[in-house]
Amino acid sequence: MQEMQETRHSEEDHRNISGGGFRAAVFGLSDGLVTNVSLILGVAGAHPGGPFVRLAGVAGLVAGAFSMAAGEYVSMRAQTELMQRELEVERVALRNWPSDERDELVAIYVNRGIRQRVAEQLVDEIMADPELALETHAREELGFDPRAIGSPVQASVSSFFSFALGAILPLIPWLVGSGTGATVASVGIGAVTALLVGFLLGAMTGRSRWKSAVRQLGVAALAAAVTYGIGRLVGVGAGA
Repeated sequence: MQEMQETRHSEEDHRNISGGGFRAAVFGLSDGLVTNVSLILGVAGAHPGGPFVRLAGVAGLVAGAFSMAAGEYVSMRAQTELMQRELEVERVALRNWPSDERDELVAIYVNRGIRQRVAEQLVDEIMADPELALETHAREELGFDPRAIGSPVQASVSSFFSFALGAILPLIPWLVGSGTGATVASVGIGAVTALLVGFLLGAMTGRSRWKSAVRQLGVAALAAAVTYGIGRLVGVGAGA
């Protein structure tokens, strides 16, 4: 009985993923891996020599990490500013027209199947606390929780370092070697990392771990194969 309760409790534990950091970290790691393994193999496919591949990989890592961090910051900043503006509009409405806001919230609950009298009692309790009223109206009318708007800086930093981590892994063989051996090692590292990222993502989202892992591997493999093939074609054409 105790084991069943512990299992149920563990299944009902929720992770806080609304702050932006988790999402940015996952996408950053995935994007860093796919982007740089594709770039490295694409350049390596043209057979320009180890130094050129290393240069391309390092450039892809640095440029991609800063690009991801900047993009994440700008998008999250715009999102938080929009949410804060909507919260201020709602705060003013609650202060100036509390009766209208009360009726709106009652109507929302009634439309969801709650009896009129019960909805009115519930809303009256909520409206008695200004902060609870603002939080509830934001959630029910605007569709977000004001306590979980997210941090642009957190998302940006998470995106930067996770992209850099994903991007540096397939580059490691080229920092210590070159040629076919480095190419094969990059493919191997990229494949294993893609599987691990997909497995982790499946575990965190509650989806099938292996399906998520195979899907992540398929995406990375397709991108890498296409860019490697293009590199081979361009390299052959340049050599001719």
